[in-house]
Amino acid sequence: MPEHVVVLGASPKPERYSYKACAMLSDHGHRVCPVNPYHSDVAGVKCVPSMAEIAGPVDTVTVYMRGALLRPLMPALLELTPNRVIFNPGSEDAALAAELEAAGIHCEEACTLVLLRTGQY
Repeated sequence: MPEHVVVLGASPKPERYSYKACAMLSDHGHRVCPVNPYHSDVAGVKCVPSMAEIAGPVDTVTVYMRGALLRPLMPALLELTPNRVIFNPGSEDAALAAELEAAGIHCEEACTLVLLRTGQY
């Protein structure tokens, strides 16, 4: 079933995994919302500059940024209350995951691209 997916750390560079995730999530029929304050779109999908501008319930937030960059965004992420957060390789942060889990948000360390390719998304 299609999900509303927020991509944190979305890059307009086609060689980046966050770009590939935006494209593949869209190809799989998901409603993708890349967050990037410096670019207008990623993989043909319009960006929002911050999580505060995201409307409606969010199923999944997929993270492509290291913990030091995610830490300042935690209040907005907690307020967004997604069903789950996927920490992609290189973005894992046990302390942030514990904070999200304590708020009732399921977290997993996984690769969004692999989950999509293997039908586990």
